[in-house]
Amino acid sequence: MTLMGNIAIILVSKLDPSLHSPMYFFLTNLSFLDICYTTSIVPQMLFNLGSSKKTISYVGCVIQLYFFHIMGAAECLLLALMSFDRYVAICRPLHYTLIMNQRVCIQLISIVWLSGITYAISEGTVTLQLPLCGVNKLDHLVCEIPVLIKTACGEKEANELALSVACIFIVAVPLCLILASYASIGHAVLNIKSSAGRKKAFGTCSSHLIVVLLFYGPAISMYLQPPSSIKRDQPKFMALFYGVVTPTANPFIYTLRNKDVKEALGNLVRSIFSSKQNS
Repeated sequence: MTLMGNIAIILVSKLDPSLHSPMYFFLTNLSFLDICYTTSIVPQMLFNLGSSKKTISYVGCVIQLYFFHIMGAAECLLLALMSFDRYVAICRPLHYTLIMNQRVCIQLISIVWLSGITYAISEGTVTLQLPLCGVNKLDHLVCEIPVLIKTACGEKEANELALSVACIFIVAVPLCLILASYASIGHAVLNIKSSAGRKKAFGTCSSHLIVVLLFYGPAISMYLQPPSSIKRDQPKFMALFYGVVTPTANPFIYTLRNKDVKEALGNLVRSIFSSKQNS
């Protein structure tokens, strides 16, 4: 369902000319990111859930660690970028095409991906230097930095501090920017005289706000506290939530609450069926 939903969003955003705008450019990146996010952990998770021998190789764990955190960090920043796009569209409509031109959008999305890669490589590499002291079991569904830090032995205070500082920039700062954007958006929407205009603006922004709450809630509870204070089953639940539930729900949230996407999906389905009938 995750693959089908996100591939459908990518296809309609690329094939329908009416969706060739910055908002859907960022949404396409979010869908691609969610596909990578889910495929980095779910196949191994499903294999282990269906097997009595729940193992992953060390190399597999390292690869999963890097990919999982690249996608997670990039999604944090991308959601903030999408809220900024909505802020400009609603609060600065006359300057929207000038501010969010194609070149700026590509530069912004490049910064998002590069920041995600930088965070994952730096934090992941530092975490992998910690000694495991013979412990080769993780009470978790994925290879995740906070759980690895908690499992490791020796001096871990520096790693916990480095993770907290990094997550302030990756999680807390983007969340503050999102909240500031939506405070300005809310004020602007209330000043719109047309009820149809208010409804359209609210519908577009509410979809993104739901996605933000679904993703940031679990991420905050896992990454903005010391790994040593994480409860036993908390990582499993959170990993399932932001690694499986959110990427699956995102396409449906944007589709069900967005008239333009629903129309584009309908046109795509009709064109597929008509081409089959003609052939």
